[in-house]
Amino acid sequence: MIRHIVFFSARNKDDVGLIVKGLKRLGEIPHSTIFEVMQNTKTDPISGEIDVVVYGEFKDAEALAAYKAHPIYEQTTAVVRPLRELRISADVVSTLS
Repeated sequence: MIRHIVFFSARNKDDVGLIVKGLKRLGEIPHSTIFEVMQNTKTDPISGEIDVVVYGEFKDAEALAAYKAHPIYEQTTAVVRPLRELRISADVVSTLS
């Protein structure tokens, strides 16, 4: 299983809701087994840069690649990219079943 985690910060903090709404559309792509978009609660006093987190689980690398190749992924990127300042992504292989 691959865990796909992406962190976003908004250029303009007034656009955080638009970023969340845009990213939630990625949940329509059928290749993930779990998919969530969450606004950061910013309860950690040391780090407040991240506004939105995307978390997805994929059966394997092929499922993740299919997700990223889906037309909704490209459409979502076109909407969200101009609104975001920072995007950090990590894909980790989990050995947990």
